[in-house]
Amino acid sequence: MESVDVGKFPLDRFESVLDEERMQQVREGAERARERIGDRTIWHVNSTARGGGVAEMLIALLPYAKGVGVDARWVVIDGDKPFFTVTKRIHNLLHGAAGDGGALGDEEREAYESALAPSVEDLGELVDEDDIVVLHDPQTAGLIPGLKGKVSAVIWRCHIGLDVPNDRARKAWAFLLPYVEQADAYVFSRDAFVWEDLDRDRGAIIAPSIDAFAPKNQDMDPEHVATILAHAGIVDEPANGDPPEFTRMDGSKGTVTNQAELLEEQQLQPDDRYVLQVSRWDRLKDPCGVIRGFAEHVDSNAHLVYAGPSVDDVKDDPEGAEVLQEAKDLWNDLPDDARARIHLATLPMEDLDENAAIVNALQRKATIVVQKSLAEGFGLTVAEAMWKGRPVVASRIGGIQDQIDDGESGVLLDDPEDLEAFGTAVAELLEDPDRAERIGEAARERVKDRYLGTESLLHYLELIEPLL
Repeated sequence: MESVDVGKFPLDRFESVLDEERMQQVREGAERARERIGDRTIWHVNSTARGGGVAEMLIALLPYAKGVGVDARWVVIDGDKPFFTVTKRIHNLLHGAAGDGGALGDEEREAYESALAPSVEDLGELVDEDDIVVLHDPQTAGLIPGLKGKVSAVIWRCHIGLDVPNDRARKAWAFLLPYVEQADAYVFSRDAFVWEDLDRDRGAIIAPSIDAFAPKNQDMDPEHVATILAHAGIVDEPANGDPPEFTRMDGSKGTVTNQAELLEEQQLQPDDRYVLQVSRWDRLKDPCGVIRGFAEHVDSNAHLVYAGPSVDDVKDDPEGAEVLQEAKDLWNDLPDDARARIHLATLPMEDLDENAAIVNALQRKATIVVQKSLAEGFGLTVAEAMWKGRPVVASRIGGIQDQIDDGESGVLLDDPEDLEAFGTAVAELLEDPDRAERIGEAARERVKDRYLGTESLLHYLELIEPLL
């Protein structure tokens, strides 16, 4: 089991983005947290420290909890290939998707529980009886029985779900329910995700959030953006002498030294407009649908950049390499004129802060950001792009529809599989830059009001107080 160093940040950072009334509420909440939680430790447990929304959310929240005097820690469990095959199957089913079509029977339960057994033992040695443990997503649900009674409370946090349950989701819940129903509290991103057989009196709704000051979201001027994208090998920009620096999570300076791997006919030029989707290589993010929709229905001189992480560095997603290869095969089969406008980027993951800085630069230079997912728990990349004032075209699913006020702070697609509608929405924004700018401005304000880390911290305090 791996312990992740989360650092410590002051809440005063938010004075530059929040008004005084809201900032005072945050300060009062911080003082209450210090008094009520005291010397207890709040443990967060998930299955990977890199790649995916859970890791993004934890690194955006826990340093601020520590900054106000709460002992918040993050540990990552280990697992073998059979374990991650089972949990990826559960993940897909919870989204209502077929996934690999495999079973969730006695053999899969044995693989799941045997892989978690060492983590139950390790956690049991780490925690004290007054502590609180927050377990994230299906990978950790099996830890609940082993931790029950060893700590003050066990909370299970589910970041995924389905607005209207189907038989596939019920299959996943039949597997998870014997563990999850033993938790002292449950947290979901949306009310629709709360499973029908759970005690709603033990449930809470907390939307994920972003850190405005993290490498992925910190302000960058256009010259700085250009420098980072040039050094990352994404844009053919001549060196201007400025170092491709960014500020790390710990406040120190970092420099972009690694390059993205690109599948493309030729590099983007500095004046090229591009549409961007940033996602893991996951079928539910629909990379092939994004590529086909753009190639077939966006007839302009704009380009598409589909950027995802290096698949070798995301350990809890065994399907990543397969999906990336599917996207590459599709790109190779495109007509010449379409292939020339589409770029597949695999971003380096050796340095997570560097990766975040590259994503930040990509989003800030994008003309439009899209998130044409087939299923989504929340979609942090949507909030990230909105914070940067980008107009977003995204699927009306999961937490995306909570983030975007359709037509005002973004554009929602009623059917994410309708490639023509996707292409039309993107093309209309490309052709109307004034409307795109208005939408981007409204998007940033919406994130400031609802989806910064201070909101999540206050909601977690409201959840934890009654459990102490």
